[in-house]
This record gives sequence, C-alpha cells and structure tokens, in this order.
Amino acid sequence: MSRLDPPRVSRRSLLSLASMGSFFAAMGAAIAGILRLPNPAVLPGPARRFKLGSPDEFSVGSETVFAEQSLVLFRENEGFYAVSAICTHLGCTVTRSKDGFACPCHGSKFDNAGKVVAGPAPRPLPWLELARGADGQLIVNADNEVPEGTRYRV
Repeated sequence: MSRLDPPRVSRRSLLSLASMGSFFAAMGAAIAGILRLPNPAVLPGPARRFKLGSPDEFSVGSETVFAEQSLVLFRENEGFYAVSAICTHLGCTVTRSKDGFACPCHGSKFDNAGKVVAGPAPRPLPWLELARGADGQLIVNADNEVPEGTRYRV
C-alpha cells in the first residue's frame, strides 16, 4: 500500500456517515416544514360580490338571468331575491324552464323557489344575500346564503 492510495473506509465508518447524513436530512426537512406551517396551504378565492344594477331597472314581477354570475334575480311586491343557478348535485349550471329550473347534466328539477322537485340534487338551490351599495345599486354576495323566503326590500 502506497502513501498515494486513499485510506480504506471501514464498514462501520461508512454506516456512521450514512446515519449522520440521514439524521441531518431529516432535521432539515422538519425545520422546513415548521417554517412553512404559518403560511396557508390554500389561498381564498376572490370575493364573489356582483353589482346587478339599480332597483328601478327591475319591474315588479320580473326575473332577470345573470348568466355570467350564475344567478337569477326576482322582483316581487314583497321585494327582491336572488337564487343561485348552480345545481347542488355536481355544480352544473341550471337553466330556466316553464316549471322552474332544470339541470341539463343529470336531470335534477327545481321549482321557481329552488326547491328540489326531482333528480339527484341533495338540497335546494341556495338563495343569495342581497344588499344595496353606496351608489344605490343592488349587490349580490354569492358567497353568503340566506334562508329561503328572505326578501330584500327597497
């Protein structure tokens, strides 16, 4: 054996080095996880608040479909109410029918108030919160549901 040959590493030394490397790798991963913990894993989506227009634009007895916002606005003598046009079964967009709403995907049917009449939908279409903005326009908050029958009076 010459002076220029690398020294032999024993099996015990190799296992010691491997275990030390594993230990420090595990500690590094644990510290990275601890430092990441305060940050949210899922960020909230944008608020779904939409201006619908001035209350004077909607006549009593009217219904207005807002396809882009997936809702239908109704005006009656008692006030306004908004019903979501998203099926509670699998999230398809329902369409208006003569008897209420119909889901083209899986056949759920709802009456004019959004109650389930037929199909696999587990619950009625949600009624959405209405309010009036500082500029006098109606605003719907599609993230907040209100009890069925709730009317917004102007």
